[in-house]
Amino acid sequence: MRQLFTRNLAAKIAATPMIAIVLVVFIGCTLWTVWFSFTNSRLLPTGSFTGLDQYNRLFSTSRWNVSVRNLALYGAFSLVFTLTIGFLLAVLIDQKVRFEDAFRTIMLYPFALSFIVTGLVWQWIMNPTLGLQGTIRGMGWESFTFDWILNSDMVIFALLIAGLWQGTGFMMVLMLAGLRGIDEEIWKASRVDGIPTWQTYIFIVLPMMRGVLVTAVVIAGSGIVRLYDLVVALTNGGPGIASEVPAKYVYDYMFTAGNIGQALAASTMMLVTVMIIVIPWAILEFGGGEKKS
Repeated sequence: MRQLFTRNLAAKIAATPMIAIVLVVFIGCTLWTVWFSFTNSRLLPTGSFTGLDQYNRLFSTSRWNVSVRNLALYGAFSLVFTLTIGFLLAVLIDQKVRFEDAFRTIMLYPFALSFIVTGLVWQWIMNPTLGLQGTIRGMGWESFTFDWILNSDMVIFALLIAGLWQGTGFMMVLMLAGLRGIDEEIWKASRVDGIPTWQTYIFIVLPMMRGVLVTAVVIAGSGIVRLYDLVVALTNGGPGIASEVPAKYVYDYMFTAGNIGQALAASTMMLVTVMIIVIPWAILEFGGGEKKS
């Protein structure tokens, strides 16, 4: 027992602060959040236990239902288009094009900007008076319309365009790293066997890039769940509540409406949603163990 305890003692001591932070900050704060979501806390977390009242109110609020729908719509389109466009751009660059470094830098540059900056830039571009619509109408095309940030049916796609502009370059770099890790012999063998290039990418290369794809999905998914600053900068949830998202709902109830119980109930539902997605994936990925011979 003593040998087991002293084995890799230096590594265990070095890991102690990290373990303490995980236990206290992450797990402790998570339990705190869940507990007070069952109270009627207002300005301070001192309310009494009220059971599922906050959750009943949450799911009966149109603003929350709209925000969940918006996040699901934005998330589905963002995940598909970001991964697809990023992979296609990586394939093009992997052809050893001229000025590859310059092109890669240009595509990656938006990722270096904060979502606040991205939102403000696209707010100007999509401004019906000063932006793209006003510019093209000033050139003579009076019938041209691009007022998505004022259109409740199209505003979520305005957010999507801005999000894709910022995130696609990073996905391209991840995919390119995966492509550059493919053994050249794979390509030679596929050419010898007469396999079309597109089939080689879909049926051979993509399965070999499984680790890169999982990393890309996790990074993109985490950004989708915590979508907040882009919405605030570009639309501030408008017009009306057409572009509300769960993170903004939580922030507004926590710091503006002064209703901590309702904000923590919304936070808990966001946590549950993430766990529903992550836990099955983690079980499939790491829980299978070694196959029996």
